[in-house]
Amino acid sequence: MPDLILLNGPPGIGKSTLARMYADRHPGTLNLDIDQVRCLIGGWQDDFQATGAIVRPVAVSMAATHLAAGRDVIMPQFLDAEDEIAGFRAVAEDTGSSFQEVVIMDTRENSVARFAGRGAGQDIPWHGQIKAIVEQGGGMQLLESMYDGLSNGLHTRPSATLIHSTHGAPEETYANLMNALAPEQASPES
Repeated sequence: MPDLILLNGPPGIGKSTLARMYADRHPGTLNLDIDQVRCLIGGWQDDFQATGAIVRPVAVSMAATHLAAGRDVIMPQFLDAEDEIAGFRAVAEDTGSSFQEVVIMDTRENSVARFAGRGAGQDIPWHGQIKAIVEQGGGMQLLESMYDGLSNGLHTRPSATLIHSTHGAPEETYANLMNALAPEQASPES
């Protein structure tokens, strides 16, 4: 049975890094990084947030197509709205796939600090856009609010699995991810 794995967590926590690691180690898996898909839409630089409304249905279709073909999807995305999560859960159910939400967390203070270093040394076009949006939305206070909203929302999603992410230790966090997923995926060669 194919899996739709939602890697949820605060911005800058390492979701995209873990999704790349997972897809690289599980050939055929679609790394559905919505921010990358967003960059395929003309004008995304001018209105990054509005482009999200265009991209979400595209992402849903991509996930459905890949899952229906019997292949796994891993999706690194901060989602704190239950209706958005439910939409991706429904895609999994509609295609006879499993849905697993894994929430990657660090302490509130560390999560906010990690955002500041997000993408350091990398040329990733949307990081500047996201940093500008966060700054315009209140900076550190917005990040703290996002963290709190995600943390509080976990009480309504008992099936979500929480894992700890240690800054600068992606292999350790990846091992935590593999342990959180199905036992057959936690084999040593994973």
